[in-house]
Amino acid sequence: MLITERNIKLKAGNGGNGIVSFYKRRKGPDGGNGGKGGSIFIVSTSDIYALSDLSRRAKIKAGDGQHGMTNRKVGKSAEDLEIKVPIGTIITDKDSKEVFEVIDKDNRFLLCRGGRGGKGNWEYRSSKNVTPMYAQKGFKGQERSLYINLKLIADYGLIGLPNAGKSSLLKEITNANPKIGDYPFTTLEPNLGELGGKIIADIPGLIEGASKGKGLGIKFLKHIEKVSLLFHCISCELKEPEKSYQQVRNELKNYNPKLLKIPEIILLTKTDLKSEKEVKLSLKILKKLKRQILPVSIHNWDSLEKLRILVLKSFAVK
Repeated sequence: MLITERNIKLKAGNGGNGIVSFYKRRKGPDGGNGGKGGSIFIVSTSDIYALSDLSRRAKIKAGDGQHGMTNRKVGKSAEDLEIKVPIGTIITDKDSKEVFEVIDKDNRFLLCRGGRGGKGNWEYRSSKNVTPMYAQKGFKGQERSLYINLKLIADYGLIGLPNAGKSSLLKEITNANPKIGDYPFTTLEPNLGELGGKIIADIPGLIEGASKGKGLGIKFLKHIEKVSLLFHCISCELKEPEKSYQQVRNELKNYNPKLLKIPEIILLTKTDLKSEKEVKLSLKILKKLKRQILPVSIHNWDSLEKLRILVLKSFAVK
C-alpha cells in the first residue's frame, strides 16, 4: 500500500551524563564525559513505498549516549539513525513550521541532532579546586513533531475521469503493471511507469467534487503539481466528451489554478469500441478545445506507437 502522508515524532538521543569519580591510588578527579546521543538523518530513496515502513510507528527515537566512566573514560556515543523517505517528500515541522524538501537521489541531511554528552568532574579540575564534586548532565536530543507529505516526482501525468483507460495505456507504453478493471476506481493509488528514462504517473480518476474531498479527493491531485506535461484521457464511450473534459479541468482549477497552466495533450481512448464515424465525431467536438489530440486504443498497435513517439518527442522538447 502506498502511504503518502504521515504524522510522526522524532527524538534524537540524549547525551550521557558526566560522572563524579576520583582515583583510588592517587589524588585527583577521574570522572569521564558522557557519550553523544544518536542523531537522526533523513536519506532519500527512489522507493515510493518507503513511507509504509513508518506507518505503524508513532515515534522514532535514537539511542542515548552512555554515561561517563572512571579513569577519565568517555561514555560510548549512540549510533545515528537514518530514515529513508521517497524523493518528492516534503517534511514540515509542525511547531517551528520549518520545511525540508527531499528532491535529489543523493539527499542526506540532519533533522534531529543528538544531545552532547555532559562533562565529568575531571574536566572541572583547577588549581583552586582540585577535588570538584560535580559533573555535568548530558544534553537532551532534539525532538520534532513532523508532518510528512509525499508528492510523487513524475515528469508527466495521465489524468481523466474514472475508467478512462489511463492504467491500460500506462501498461502498454511503459514497464508498469497496474491493476486494471472495467469499472470506476480500479486505480486506488498512483501507478508509475518509465519510458525513455522519464516517469509517467497514472493518477486515480477524478470525479466532480474531487478537489473538495469527494471520491478519492485531493489525496492524489497533489501528485501532478510538479509534472511538466499532462495527458488528458477521454473515453470514446462518453456522449459528451467536451463536458467531461471541462469537469476534470474544473477540479484541477479548484484544487490549484496553476495546474491549468501545465501543457496538455488530449488522448481520445478506447477508439476500438466505436465506429470510425463515431470516433471522427468525438474528434470534431474535442477540436473546439484547441488542444493537440491523439486517438488511441490498446488494441491498435499503430496508435500505441504514435503515442510512444509523441511521448518521447515531448521528452526531447522538455
